Amino acid sequence: ALSAQMQALHYQINPHFLFNTLNSIAGLVEEGANGPAREMVLMLASFLRRTISLDPIAESSLEDEVALQLDYLGIEKVRFSDRMSVTVALHESARHARVPALLLQPLVENAIKHGIARTPGPAEIKIGASAVENGQLKVWVENSVPPGEGLRPDGLGIGLANVCNRLIA
Repeated sequence: ALSAQMQALHYQINPHFLFNTLNSIAGLVEEGANGPAREMVLMLASFLRRTISLDPIAESSLEDEVALQLDYLGIEKVRFSDRMSVTVALHESARHARVPALLLQPLVENAIKHGIARTPGPAEIKIGASAVENGQLKVWVENSVPPGEGLRPDGLGIGLANVCNRLIA
């Protein structure tokens, strides 16, 4: 039952990610930025090749999960190259912690969709983690957009619900 639940959650993540990325590519095409759009399509193909092979019930190290998200952020950096920066701060004690594959994907997507994409000017995505004394892992994904700026309640909550459900499972 757990395996089936994790597979269902994993299959929800992939269309959500693909939808957001294709919208980014469509935006580039609409702006007439065909070179960056082509680059983004090629990076998307490479990223999908890597994620398709992931086992939905497998865990990976947090360090590997963050590396995968940096590949995804490379895709988005094509769109926001002049104004998006990325910072990663993983405490050494958290690097090898085991997490569900693609756990951070919805959080990173939300940081872009509900922050970077909706605010003019430079912005930063921060991914970090630390091990808490009681053996728990604290992980965060932030954007530098001030609270309330650029926010519109048009999300469906799919990404955050997936993260919660996967952690519970």
